[in-house]
Amino acid sequence: MAIDPRAALDRFIAALEAHYTAVATRQTEDDSRVDDAYDVLADAFEVYDEALVTIHGESTPFFLEDEDLDDDEHDDDEHDDDEHDDADGVDDDELDYDLDDHLDEDED
Repeated sequence: MAIDPRAALDRFIAALEAHYTAVATRQTEDDSRVDDAYDVLADAFEVYDEALVTIHGESTPFFLEDEDLDDDEHDDDEHDDDEHDDADGVDDDELDYDLDDHLDEDED
């Protein structure tokens, strides 16, 4: 049975809000509420994206990285720093920035 995309969207939006609340009210650096909200958010996104594809043949422009794959890539980075360099010789990882830090700057 296919999941209703509208219901999946509602769940996804609620998960976004819960994740924000968990992050904004974090008690410690290792607050389990943030990890739990992250997991719920990732699951809600996957259900919503799958519902869109199943019912409407469309998907979102986002994807979730496989955490195991991501860990392996970071291990490789330690051994080959040139892996992420493109034709201009700039390490693309250095161009990445933390969106939260950027948003904090905008609030000042």
